[in-house]
Amino acid sequence: MLDRLAQGIELALRSGAAPLLLGARLAARASASTDPALPVRRNGLAIASKIVLDEIFFASELASATFVARRDHRRVVGETEDALAFYQDRGWLEDPSGFHLDPPSLDRVTLTRVYRPRLPYLHLRAPSGYQPHPGEPGRQRWLGHAPTRTLHAWMLRHAGRPRPWLVCIPGYRMGHPLVDFTGFRARWLHQTLGVNVAIPVMPLHGPRRVGRRGGDGFFSGDFIDTVHAQAQAVWDIRRLIGWLRAQGAPGVGIYGVSLGGYTAALVASLEHELACVIAGIPATDFVRLARSHAPALLVRAAERAGFSFERIERLLRVISPLALPPKVAHERRFLYAGLADRLASPDQASDLWRHWGEPKTLWYHGSHVSFIWEPEIQTLVSEALVSSGLVPPPRS
Repeated sequence: MLDRLAQGIELALRSGAAPLLLGARLAARASASTDPALPVRRNGLAIASKIVLDEIFFASELASATFVARRDHRRVVGETEDALAFYQDRGWLEDPSGFHLDPPSLDRVTLTRVYRPRLPYLHLRAPSGYQPHPGEPGRQRWLGHAPTRTLHAWMLRHAGRPRPWLVCIPGYRMGHPLVDFTGFRARWLHQTLGVNVAIPVMPLHGPRRVGRRGGDGFFSGDFIDTVHAQAQAVWDIRRLIGWLRAQGAPGVGIYGVSLGGYTAALVASLEHELACVIAGIPATDFVRLARSHAPALLVRAAERAGFSFERIERLLRVISPLALPPKVAHERRFLYAGLADRLASPDQASDLWRHWGEPKTLWYHGSHVSFIWEPEIQTLVSEALVSSGLVPPPRS
């Protein structure tokens, strides 16, 4: 995400159309309704500057986005209907837990030490082992994506006795060590708080990409691929958690941002005995997200091509973090979201907040991109790790 922001700023400066695009977005959303349960947002120059960063990032995405080819529209619509019937027959639309099989712990793990200045890390590689269900639409196409077959993770591990682990799940367009370490303040987590850190790479991202850029194909409109990508992300993370436990980890927590927040919430609905779950600036509804961001002309064209957003929303229920109750205890669920978030709007986080029974939540006065430097977030993350026993309380 950070490298995309830099590219977006450059694009905005070079493009004469960028101010028009940003102005249209700001005007269109200035009167957007807010959830009455949310705190009142303080407006001003500081928060406006944070909003602009979100809009620049969005502009760069819109200008370079890849969508499913027109020739594939009929296939996508047909696969959606076939998958709905497939999932309905197995009862997974009513109870998605059966869609997600319990994976075995990782095997054939390779750890390579990378000597990065000030923050050397381990690069974990292992076979993912994920396969869509036999007979599931899109199975053979997904299995043909060779880079996704290998699980990758960046790891910061202390020497000596086993310590607890925090599995940090990156957001959309992340998946590179520098970006991931920066986004999660990994050095602070590892060296100051003293926890071990593992950052798995999401399917279709980083070294697992199959398109020109990391993330291509995850939200291109090929919705069956979105299901497989998200299902594999959950499978891989659960396998990694199992492997960490097999290595003697005394506790494992999960922490995700943006798309990673969505994924963390889903993992927390399937995985037992997690020390805590932290969902940061989470998306929770891909269809509502697409409809709120896609230009109206594109939405109408998709509907004319046969795409039913109601049917797609039902399809994505098998990977929805709102479709299953969390297995993590209420006092060990934590959430934060920006009141001025233009990419994953705060109503997405408030849906998860309600689904989780209104746990400890930080509503900060910032945007999606600004989470990187909001000091209150560090305070919340530290509190979550201390209260869950992953790190000792600070010395008085």
